[in-house]
Amino acid sequence: MAQTHKIIIDTDPGQDDAVAILLALASPELEVLGITAVAGNVPLALTEKNARKICELAGKPQTRVFAGAVRPLMRPLVTAEHVHGRTGLDGPDLPEPSMKLEPQHGVDFIVETLMREPEGTVTLCPLGPLTNIALAMIREPAIVSRIAKIVLMGGGYFEQGNVTPSAEFNIYVDPHAADIVFSSGAPIVMMPLDVTHKALTTQSRIDAFRSMGTKVGTATAQLLDFFERYDEEKYGTDGGPLHDPCVIAYLIKPELFSGRQCNVAIETISELTMGATVIDWWGIVTDRPKNALVMLDIDHDGFFALLTERLGRL
Repeated sequence: MAQTHKIIIDTDPGQDDAVAILLALASPELEVLGITAVAGNVPLALTEKNARKICELAGKPQTRVFAGAVRPLMRPLVTAEHVHGRTGLDGPDLPEPSMKLEPQHGVDFIVETLMREPEGTVTLCPLGPLTNIALAMIREPAIVSRIAKIVLMGGGYFEQGNVTPSAEFNIYVDPHAADIVFSSGAPIVMMPLDVTHKALTTQSRIDAFRSMGTKVGTATAQLLDFFERYDEEKYGTDGGPLHDPCVIAYLIKPELFSGRQCNVAIETISELTMGATVIDWWGIVTDRPKNALVMLDIDHDGFFALLTERLGRL
């Protein structure tokens, strides 16, 4: 039997976050210890509610959802309603959740879980700004050596930015948190725009979800119909990039992805390039230590085959 990964999903749903959560909850290889919400795509009051909506859509109301940071460490919150809609989950008409938000703060949950579980057994899966993860490291530095790995969506190299010319949204929203995480020494796997822009939700791929004829399949198609319109207009592509599910797919089938170990540094000073991920891709430009496995390529057909098969189980 395949090893089960214990994971904490840190997220700011977001349509693509929603698909990532559905994929995790549908996959027996993953044990979702909890979901921590962070302000990002929309404010925290919406992201924590959206996480609960998706758990109920998946038929997993027993999943524990926690509210975390309401704003970035040092900068004003930047949100993305122009991409995700007013609610963050525009598209389907999902009911208000009946499952309760956990009373514990999300950062406290991350710290207590990592200190309780055996060392090296819990993987963190950040799908949004890294505020909660950085706050947990500040609160209890001892957690860093206990993290199995951090698999995150953020940044870019050849595909450098999507919110500014030089910065990807998740890193841009809280660059100081990203700097703490990438400087921590924890093992990091990074899913940048270079990968996610190759995972496009073409019409045939969305139709595959719709043709399931299930509540999850229909809602996923509606989420992606709404989500892709912004990127199709922006980039002139057939479909939009499905960013966050790449994190979860990597844990299930890492062979879908390829990349290399690099040094990644975060720009936190220049307003012109704030939040840029400065990646020494060639390994010959700096002598800084390699601190992340940076992915570059994806088997996009295999990725969508996995998504379709797993969401069909819900």
